[in-house]
Amino acid sequence: MKSYKSIHLVFIIFIMISCYSCKNDKTKMEKEPQSEKQETVVEPKIDSVGIAIINGNILDGTGKKAYQSNIYIKGDSIVYIGNLINPKLKIGKTIDAKGSFVSPGFIDLHAHGNPLNTPDFENFLAMGVTTIVLGQDGSSANVKDLKSYLDQVNTQNLGVNIVEFVGHGTLRNLAGIGVKSKITETELEKLKTILKERLKHTFGLSTGLEYAPGLYAEESELVALSEVVGKEGKLIMSHMRNEDDEAVIESIKELSRQGKYAKVHISHLKSVYGKGATRAIEILDTIKEIRKSGIQLTADMYPYMASYTGIGIVFPDWSKTPQQFAIAKKTRRKELEDFIKNKVNLRNGPEATLLGSSPYTGMTLAEAAASKNKPFEKFLIEDLGPQGSSGAYFVMNKELQETFLKDPIVGICSDGSKTGHHPRGHGTFAKIIETYVVKDSLLSLEEAVRKMTSYAAEILQLKNRGTLTIGNKADIIIFDPKNIKAPADYVNPHQLATGFEKVLVNGKLVRDNEQLASSLNGKVLLPK
Repeated sequence: MKSYKSIHLVFIIFIMISCYSCKNDKTKMEKEPQSEKQETVVEPKIDSVGIAIINGNILDGTGKKAYQSNIYIKGDSIVYIGNLINPKLKIGKTIDAKGSFVSPGFIDLHAHGNPLNTPDFENFLAMGVTTIVLGQDGSSANVKDLKSYLDQVNTQNLGVNIVEFVGHGTLRNLAGIGVKSKITETELEKLKTILKERLKHTFGLSTGLEYAPGLYAEESELVALSEVVGKEGKLIMSHMRNEDDEAVIESIKELSRQGKYAKVHISHLKSVYGKGATRAIEILDTIKEIRKSGIQLTADMYPYMASYTGIGIVFPDWSKTPQQFAIAKKTRRKELEDFIKNKVNLRNGPEATLLGSSPYTGMTLAEAAASKNKPFEKFLIEDLGPQGSSGAYFVMNKELQETFLKDPIVGICSDGSKTGHHPRGHGTFAKIIETYVVKDSLLSLEEAVRKMTSYAAEILQLKNRGTLTIGNKADIIIFDPKNIKAPADYVNPHQLATGFEKVLVNGKLVRDNEQLASSLNGKVLLPK
């Protein structure tokens, strides 16, 4: 009996040790990094790939440290990350990325351009951008049949992927409301109906509340439209009502009230003539308090200290349209001159405005007015008018804007185009790396890439892009940060960025050693 008990005790101890060992083995398996499994496991179903990118330092877009590995692409997607050792594997093209970084293509959260006129968008490809967001500042394609328009765009030889938004100002024009302020319930319902239909093909609504006709919209209209956007699970991107320093926080709060119903996003965050890091932190703290309340509020910015828009920005609201301007010149001339004079001086004077439209391209407002021997306010009224030119406005403070840039909730946009007379359209994403990663170390490379890839995709709710992950679309760039340059400046803004060695869009190499392929591969992306 005693011998039986001893045997029984030994057996129990053996079982306990075995269970403990199994538990430890299971825990070890659970903790084993997935990437290590991928490095050693052959994917038996993969017998051929179109492109293999080998020996690269992979920046996956999430902000994690780079690691060396290979990426295999079949069709338009990433099918494997690791080391495929299948000796029978057929590879169409091998790209050796040794010594370079491989990252997702950048996503420009706020861009401009007409894809029917400039479909290659090489300025974006040259700075590593593979997806751009159009339909901004309340202005989108002014067409009755949006689906047919997008289908037409998709037949173009597109260099980049295009994400489309519905412009609030365009909605007003399509509904026959225009610059009317107080709208009827019937007119509001018409806006909502058109918006709901267009949201089927787009990623959200954009507002341009400093521009006609958006500036005439009352907040109740915007809130009503935000309910439609929220029900469809989409996003509102806003050029807010006023970006001047004394008004920017109230503008953020106005947007946040729409955020009770839909995700909301601040386009090109700035504080016009605000100064210093302390002021930037006050603005960021406002955004963070709103976020803490449960409102999904995000922002983006571009890395230049000058904005760029129509000269109408310095005209009063009651003189923005051609009809209003004609009346204002006749009945409120002195008031008009005084407003423009004060506004321009508040924005650092006529020397701080660089005109970007012929025949005054490259001249400051002060120089253009002097060429006509007139005070700048009279020149603006008599020679330009609110629709007469675009310009760059040197109204931002470096310390303040760079404080925004460092914050993780602020993404990156160019607010640029292929044709605009501002370096941001050709330099933004290269400048982020050249200046703020390599030169000034304001951002780590991993964080800069995160802001320009996965974070942008998260804001847009863009599926299957923004990270280097198996199954994601193969929008990929290869580069050495030390070689990235952004030569575009305010005098010569159309100089292409350099240093992005290879750019792939939807699995196809479309720019190789700064040479654009004749056949491109961008697509109009649709919400899912």
